[in-house]
This record gives sequence, C-alpha cells and structure tokens, in this order.
Amino acid sequence: MDNAMYLNHLAILKDELVCALGCTEPIAVAYVAALAREALGAMPGHITVACSGNIIKNVKSVTVPNSGGQRGIEAAALLGMVGGDATSALEVLQSLTDADRERAAQLAEQDACSVELVEGVPNLYVRVEAEGDGHTSAACVADRHTNVVELVRDGQPVEVAGVSGKAGADTCSTGPETCDRTSLSLESIWEFAHEVKVEDVREVIEQQLTLNHAISDEGLHGDWGARIGKTLLLTRPDDISCRARALAAAGSDARMSGCPMPVVINCGSGNQGITSSMPVLEYAQYLRVDHETLIRAVVLSDLTAVHAKRFIGELSAFCGAVTAAAGTGAAICYMRGGSFAQYQATIANTLANVGGIVCDGAKPSCAAKIAAAVDAAILGCDMALANVDFRPGEGLVGDSAEDTIRSMGYVGRVGMHPTDVEILNIMIGKTDVNA
Repeated sequence: MDNAMYLNHLAILKDELVCALGCTEPIAVAYVAALAREALGAMPGHITVACSGNIIKNVKSVTVPNSGGQRGIEAAALLGMVGGDATSALEVLQSLTDADRERAAQLAEQDACSVELVEGVPNLYVRVEAEGDGHTSAACVADRHTNVVELVRDGQPVEVAGVSGKAGADTCSTGPETCDRTSLSLESIWEFAHEVKVEDVREVIEQQLTLNHAISDEGLHGDWGARIGKTLLLTRPDDISCRARALAAAGSDARMSGCPMPVVINCGSGNQGITSSMPVLEYAQYLRVDHETLIRAVVLSDLTAVHAKRFIGELSAFCGAVTAAAGTGAAICYMRGGSFAQYQATIANTLANVGGIVCDGAKPSCAAKIAAAVDAAILGCDMALANVDFRPGEGLVGDSAEDTIRSMGYVGRVGMHPTDVEILNIMIGKTDVNA
C-alpha cells in the first residue's frame, strides 16, 4: 500500500473513532444548541430547533445522558443551551450540574424551546436559532454529527470554540487532512489491516476497547433497558457466540437508557462502535490471539463497517447494526485464519441474511437488533470458513462482496426512503395505522 493510501486509511479510522456521551442524535442537538449560545454571546431567551425526520426519529425514545431521565429534542436542546460545553463536541453534556438540569426544566415549562420538522434537507440535519439581548444567532450541522455548516451572529459568520461553520463532510475532525472514504475498498481495508504499524493505531483502538468494554460491563451488571445482554448470558453463558452477542447488546442496553459513560463511536454511532468492537474482543479472548492480532482485527472490523455504511448514509431506515456486525464477523473470520475470499464471503453472507432490518429510532430494542445482527455475522463467518456461501443472483447477492455492499446500500439509501417517511409518520402520530 502506498503512503498516501496508508495515511488516508489511518485518517479515516481516527476521524470515525471519537468519544461520545450518550446516543449521538440527542447529543448532536445539544451540541448545536451550545454552539448557538456561544455564537449569541449570551444565554438565549428562546431557541428554535429545526431537525430532519431522522433526527426526530432517533431522539424521540432515547434517554438523554446526564439529564435525570429526560427524553426528546426539547430536553437535549435546553440542556445543551444551559450547561453544554461547546468545546467538547459529542461529550457536550459531560459536565452538566443539578442546577443546569433544574434550569432546563424551568425553561421547558416556559416554552423556551420550539421544535420544527424540516424537509428537503440531509437525513442528518440540526439547526438551532437563538434569540436574546436584541441579537440572534444560528448554528447548524449536516450530514455528520459534528459537521458544522453554519455558525452566525446577526447573520454574520463567527468563530467560537474553534469552529467556524465552514467544515465539509469529507474533512477530518481530527485534523486538516481530507478523509477520502470513496477510496476504501475491501481489498484496501484487508491490506491496511495486515500492514498497519500497530503503534499508529494502538491508542485509538485501545481506547475503543477500554471505553466500550466498560459500558458493556455496566450493561451486564446493572439494570439497564430491556436487559438483552443479561438475558442472553443467563441462557447460554458458556457459548462463545452467545457471549459475543451479549457483550455488544449490553453496551446498547446501557447507552439507550441514559448511562452517563462515554463510548467510542463508529459511523457516527455508539451502538455501531460497540458492535464493531466488543464481539471481536470476546472472540479474541476465546481464541487466545495476541494483542497485536486483536488490534488488527478491530481495525479491519471498523473500516469494513465504515465502507459498508458509506453507501447507505449516516441515518436512514436501514439499521446500522447490520453493517457494523458485518465488520465484526469479518474480523472474527480474520482471527480464525480466514482468507481474503472468506473475509469477503462473510460480509456478503451477513448482508444477505439480515440486510434491511428497519431502524425505528434509538431505544432499548436496539440492543436486540444488535444481538440478531451479530448472530447473523457469526453464522456468515461459519459459512465462509466452511466454503458454503450465498450465491450471486440469490436476492441482492452480487457477483462480488463489493457488488452486494452497493446493492444493499442502494436499498437502504433509496429503496427504504419511503419506509423511513412512513416510520416517522407513525411515530409522530401523523399516520393512523388503524384507519
């Protein structure tokens, strides 16, 4: 692999694997509200939050971390406005105090926040307008959770917290270099995972393993969400595939119910960051691979997930746990001695099985979908290693794994768009399913 390609893969990995506190959609709302407050230069008297349907869908039923159990866009926005640290990006609500929570609750009673659904915008879109002291401000992110595309005061561009509102979707948040995700391929990812200097990725991968394992452990030992992880372990604690599913599901159990522990995300999602790492860790311990092999396996998993998810988009009606699980299955295949052909087959087998699981918002049942997707990925790996695969022409399985990824991506991005609209309409009560 040439140096430019190597550095690009490294930049993508570091750009994707960043810390976040709680579900990234309400956190994005809080982040934009904090930026709007900073741009205004004063505490706003009123804010208006304009969101895409996918943001509304993913914020509606998930608990905002450090909120005292609150849910919804209004809660996330007011908490971000009152006590959010705009310099902390996706950890914006880390330093909330009891006084902040009390003040946000008071402002909610005073109707200090209005929420609007906007159409004709990217699937990931949050814009906050703030008013106060005779001035106005606005902040907006689009396409990615921290991709600030607008930051103004009285209509004039400003820079606050190191953000100017001039970022681009392909600009790395970790530095000025450009992350060209279009250059990724299964072949280049396989090559990079084998050739990468471990010292180049050790810090970011070990942080992902450490933080995500901590919240998964909390999910297994605490009483969070629907307790999917704990339930799985109660049934088959000695089954490695069940333990791998349980560890991933438990992290989601905790996150979706407001556990105030940070995670390392992937593809803009904490659930996907957990899914692409925790089953790999569990299998690495079971297979007794060395630490370097584990790190390479997680690199393979993370970048495979990024590549597969790119064709779907950041948010859609296609559950991202599926593409993350495809990455984890591929990494397990690698650790079990699989070839490049078997790596590709694992991905195609996984997508052919559970591709198209619908995303009906962030909530406790996400943990069950993660468990199902990881189960399919492990089966896909077992099939590949036995040289028994789904064949081209069977459904959406293409002539190559790359073709299958693109077919599934098209279905998720285009084919499932009307599904996405109808899911939102049902969730907000616009559609009467009994009519």
